[in-house]
Amino acid sequence: MSTEDPASALSAAPAACQTRIFLVVVDETEEMTVALHYAARRARSTGGRVALMHCIEPGDFQHWAAVEDLMRQERREEAEQLLQRLARDVVDICGSPPAIYLREGDTRDELLALIAEEPTISILVLAAGTGTAGPGPLITYIVGKMSGTLRIPITIVPGSLNDLQLDLIT
Repeated sequence: MSTEDPASALSAAPAACQTRIFLVVVDETEEMTVALHYAARRARSTGGRVALMHCIEPGDFQHWAAVEDLMRQERREEAEQLLQRLARDVVDICGSPPAIYLREGDTRDELLALIAEEPTISILVLAAGTGTAGPGPLITYIVGKMSGTLRIPITIVPGSLNDLQLDLIT
């Protein structure tokens, strides 16, 4: 039987474990901005941080290695510019820079790998699509097939919310 005081064990925990990290998957959809703004506002109100993950999907020019390398470099530069722009938005909203993860491969696989590898990530924030096609392929996959296996909660934000509505719920 342990005689350790639970309160002292909590206070001895590393600070990184006590900070909420809101992970947003960066893509080119309109609703991603809603997820980003939600995560940044929640980070501001809870003393947390935002993490941005962008995945560069593999190209289809594997027969022509030189062309594929050039296209990969262009996609990487575009991704870096996008992440830097979004990082400025996060700083404007919550006051601290986000953690940035830039990966290559299938977005679903890389997302699951990042969550497994990075114990500081506490919450996955996604925004649902606003069209008639449904919430989006990533949400469908994560909520449908993977939700019982993830170690973190998933927050799904309606993709149609505006900044005023986001302020009210965060």
